[in-house]
Amino acid sequence: MKKLFYKIFFSYLVIICVSFLLVDVFVSGKVKDILTDQVEKELLSYARFIDQISLEKASRHLNQIANTSSARITLINSRGEVFADSEKEAAQMDNHFNRPEIQEARVRGTGKSIRFSDTIGIDMLYIAVAVKDEKNVGGYVRLARPLHEVQNVIDRVYQYMLLTMFIAAVISLIIALFFAYRLYEPIKIMGQFTEKLRKGEPVGAIILNTDDETKTLADNINYLVEELKSKIRIANEEKNKLMTAFTSMNEGVLIINEHDLIEFSSPVLSNMLAVQYGDVTGKTLMEAFRSIDLQKAFLEFKQLRANVSREIVLGNIEPVILKVSISDVYGAPDDEKTMIVFHDVTRLKKLEQIRMDFVANVTHEIRTPLTAIIGYLETIQSGAINNIEETKKFIDIILKQAERLNRLVEDLLIISNIETKEMIINIENVSLRAAVTNVISLVEAKADSKNIIIDCNLREDSFSIKADRDKITQIFVNILDNAIKFTPEGGEISIAAGQSDDYVVVTITDTGIGIPKDEIQRLGERFYRVDKSRSRDLGGTGLGLSIVKHLMMAHGGKMEIKSQLGKGTTVSLFFPI
Repeated sequence: MKKLFYKIFFSYLVIICVSFLLVDVFVSGKVKDILTDQVEKELLSYARFIDQISLEKASRHLNQIANTSSARITLINSRGEVFADSEKEAAQMDNHFNRPEIQEARVRGTGKSIRFSDTIGIDMLYIAVAVKDEKNVGGYVRLARPLHEVQNVIDRVYQYMLLTMFIAAVISLIIALFFAYRLYEPIKIMGQFTEKLRKGEPVGAIILNTDDETKTLADNINYLVEELKSKIRIANEEKNKLMTAFTSMNEGVLIINEHDLIEFSSPVLSNMLAVQYGDVTGKTLMEAFRSIDLQKAFLEFKQLRANVSREIVLGNIEPVILKVSISDVYGAPDDEKTMIVFHDVTRLKKLEQIRMDFVANVTHEIRTPLTAIIGYLETIQSGAINNIEETKKFIDIILKQAERLNRLVEDLLIISNIETKEMIINIENVSLRAAVTNVISLVEAKADSKNIIIDCNLREDSFSIKADRDKITQIFVNILDNAIKFTPEGGEISIAAGQSDDYVVVTITDTGIGIPKDEIQRLGERFYRVDKSRSRDLGGTGLGLSIVKHLMMAHGGKMEIKSQLGKGTTVSLFFPI
C-alpha cells in the first residue's frame, strides 16, 4: 500500500523539480539578456558620443574616454586599419575590416558581436558605430567590454534564486507530504479493510473523517460489505441445510456441471465406496469411477433428458452394489446440472442371497432325513412289519434320522435365540482349564475310537475368563467335535491359551485334512460345509461353526480360523479380558 504513497509523493516532487527547472531556464536566460542589453546600450551611447567629437579628437583623449566608459576603445579607418586603441599599440593589431561587428556597422550604421576572449577567458561584447562624413563612411568606433560583470550579476541572481528555490522546495515538499498523506491515508484504510475482508477476518465498517470522494467510496464499500455479509449468511444457511440433508440421507449424491465434470460429492458417497476412489471432484464419471455401466447410464440420460435408473457394481477391492438414479437439477436455464443419487443395496442383496441359501439349505437338510423316515415307514407299512428283524433295522434308521432332524431344529433355535437376543447369557468367572478339561471328558471316547491324542497345554493357574459356563462348554464341544471329525486316525489335537491385547486367546489346533484357502472366509455361514457329503455322513448339521461364531459375538469376542490343506486347522477363540 505504501507504493501508492510514494507514487503520490514523487508526483509532487517531479512537479516541483520541473517547475524549478523551467524557472531556471527562462529566468536565467532572461536576466542575462536584460543585463547584456543594458551593457550594449551603455556602450552604444559612448560610441555615439565619440562619433560626435570626431575620430582625431577622440584619439587624443582615448584613455580618458576608456576609463570613463570602463571599456576598451578601438578607432578604425574606413579600410579596417586600426589607428588607435586604448589597450594595445595600433601598429601591432590586425586589420579589423572583416570583424562581424565592423561589417554590420558598415551596412547598418551600428554593429554588435559577442565573442569569447582567449586572453582573459571570458565573453566580450563588441559594439561598433560607423563614423560618416557627408556621403561615405570615414571610419569606425568600436567599444569592447568583458561580460564578467553580467556573469557576476547572474551568479548573484542564481545564489538568491537557489536559496529561494531551496526554501520553496522544502515548503513544497512539506506540503506535498501533507497532501500525499491526506490522499494516501483513506485509501490505506480502505485497502486494509478489504484485505481483512478477503482473508475472511472479522471486520466492522470503514470510518473516514473526510468529506470528499473517499468518504463516498468508503460508504459504498460499507454498503456492499453489508450486502455481501447478508448474501453469504443466506448462502451458508442454505448450504448448511443442503449439507444436513445430504449427510442425513442414506444415499450418496453427485452433482455434475454442464461440462460433465463432478463439482460436488457428498460424504455419504465416500463412506459408501470406502474411499476407494479418493477425491473425485473436478473429474468426469469415467475418470472418477472407471465404470462402463455408469457411463452408459449417464450418456443415456443426456440423450433422453429423462430420469434413468440402473443397478451397477463399483469397486474392485470391496465391490458395492448400487442403485443409481440420474436426474436433472432444476436451476438457472443456462446452468445445466445433473444429480446422480447412489443407493447402496449391497447388504440387501447379500441378505436376499443369504435368505435364498438358507431356505434352500434348510429345505435340503430337512428333506433328507424326512425322505428317509417317510421311505422306511412306507416300507414297513407295505408289509415289512411282518419281518421283525427288518422292522427293527428300519426303526433304528428312522430314529437316527429323527434325532438328526431334532438336532437340526435345536441348532436353528439356538441361532435364532442368539440373533433375537432372547438367549440369556449368565456371566461368571470361569476357569479356562476347568472348562476345557470338562469338554475333553465329553469327547474323549470319540477321540479314542480314532486313536486321536488331545493334548491340553493349560496349567492349573491358567487364565480365568468371564463367560456363561454352559455356552462356553457348547463352544468348545462344537470346536473339538469338528476337530475329531476331520482329523484322521492317529492324529493329534492340541489346546493352548495366551493373551493378545485385551483378549484371552484359546487356540485349538488339529492335524486334520485342512480347509482350502478360498473356503475359510465362508466358515461360520449357516449350513456351509467344505465337504458336504462327508460332513453329512459324519452326522453334522452344518450349523456348528455358525453357533460358535454367534456365541462368541454374544460374549463380546470373536473367532478366527487358519488352515492349510492337508496339514491341519487352527481355530482361535478371542475372549475379552
